Amino acid sequence: MTSKLTDRQAQILGLIEQAIVRTGFPPTRAEIAQTLGFKSANAAEDHLRALEKKGYISIAPGASRGIRLTQAKAPTAHNSAAESIKAWASSLVVPVVGRVAAGAPILAAENVAREINIDAALFDQTPDYMLEVRGMSMRDVGILDGDLLAVKKTNEARSGQIVVARIEEDVTVKRLVRERTRVVLQAENPDFEPIIITEPSTFAIEGIAVGLVRSGALG
Repeated sequence: MTSKLTDRQAQILGLIEQAIVRTGFPPTRAEIAQTLGFKSANAAEDHLRALEKKGYISIAPGASRGIRLTQAKAPTAHNSAAESIKAWASSLVVPVVGRVAAGAPILAAENVAREINIDAALFDQTPDYMLEVRGMSMRDVGILDGDLLAVKKTNEARSGQIVVARIEEDVTVKRLVRERTRVVLQAENPDFEPIIITEPSTFAIEGIAVGLVRSGALG
């Protein structure tokens, strides 16, 4: 159940809805601040967090336009506007991570190539980001070069899950296999050798795969 909005919160929610109808994307914090005359984007962030707490929006980490309407009172006089907002309520804006800079966190600004709008219904778990796949080491499970792998951030994973793993300064997508005395990152392509983790201190799980968007499917 959502809480009653203040006048300012209602104004910001309306601004978000209008931006979605007009452009197909929500506004950034800076755009909200500029439109409403705030001195900084931090003031917009405070109001957005209040809207999130009251259940009107959700905010995706690492995305400048990562605002999703969880419910919306669309203008009744314009069916197309109502349909646009209804469609947005089931969508996500998530960052796309390209090549990961050595030593940088996955969602560091230098790693984020762009942001995309995707249908939340495509995934059983909500992804935190999409990772652009490089190479064909996971070919036999249908993960191909250039595909976008939907990833849920976590440092825990079960044996058999497909994970995004960091080995020293490199990031890779592989199937995690936990054996009694070692961890193996298994490729799904016989042309690639498994990676055997011999130094646990150099290894970390960055996330688990929760879905895939085929290269070119987003137009």
